[in-house]
Amino acid sequence: MLNRNAEALFWIGRYMERAENHARLIDVHYHLPSEEELTSAEREATGPNAKWARIVDALGSREAYEQQYGDYNERDVLFYTTLDRDNTNALLSCVSHARGNLRTLREKMPSELWDTTNAFYLWLREKQPEDLLRESPHLFYGKIKDWTALFLGVSESVMPRENEWHFIKCGRYLERAENTLRIIKAVGNAANGAGWNSSSAYPYLQAVLRSVSGYQAYRRYYADVMSADAIVEFVVLNAAFPRSLQFALHSLDEHMKQIKLQDKQLMAAHERVIRQVSKVKADMACLEREDMLVDRNGAIVAHLLDACQQLGFSFANTFFRIGEASA
Repeated sequence: MLNRNAEALFWIGRYMERAENHARLIDVHYHLPSEEELTSAEREATGPNAKWARIVDALGSREAYEQQYGDYNERDVLFYTTLDRDNTNALLSCVSHARGNLRTLREKMPSELWDTTNAFYLWLREKQPEDLLRESPHLFYGKIKDWTALFLGVSESVMPRENEWHFIKCGRYLERAENTLRIIKAVGNAANGAGWNSSSAYPYLQAVLRSVSGYQAYRRYYADVMSADAIVEFVVLNAAFPRSLQFALHSLDEHMKQIKLQDKQLMAAHERVIRQVSKVKADMACLEREDMLVDRNGAIVAHLLDACQQLGFSFANTFFRIGEASA
């Protein structure tokens, strides 16, 4: 079960979650104000083609993009983030990687899961940049979310709640935790460094909620209050909202604990990872709304993101590299 299979399952969960999160980010940032709609001061701060540059920034691949394309424009950015096979974080690459990992497990996994993932990949690989613009990017990325929701629904319906299920879920929730933090970091950068309380930050704060489909849920808790501290508190600390950092870490902890092992050495390493998750949760428990609000230089977000990345390394060292080396 461990090594190759565990690694494939974990990354199936990560890549499918990453595809959904990237679709959300691209869609929301695509509809934020363009540089023509910014004030002259904001335009000077962000520079030319800010709208397209911030989409690439949100996915953390500015350097790679500029080496390949140079200038920013709508067609190149949408192609790079969605269909460029040379970009390992492009939507098509994520779905292709998930499909490739699932292919190695076809005999052990429900056939419905393969059928869904394969159909998703075949649909996406036929798309061209012109299709995105002709169909409307909003509708296109909505279909991406529909496909990932179908994958999630099928896996929820047909997979036995055994180790395979929990490895996929661990990958999914760790990826979600990291992406929630990246959304906050990207929005902070997009707000021109003026801080959460600046007037220019307002559309970006709304973008945080819309990136996680949390606008309506947020309004249930805070009604008409649209303040920076309330939004950040909701996305980071709300234990009931399924795309919050708090919820993702709690779910990761639960699925980690459900993994059943028999090897004593492996069990000890497994317990260390669980304790590491608990330490990150403890850091979260100490946070208050005001802590996130005054985090102007992003130190808290950077700390939590680094902690999540360390969890990924620990998970890999525990489950993927015991015995034979995994691919």
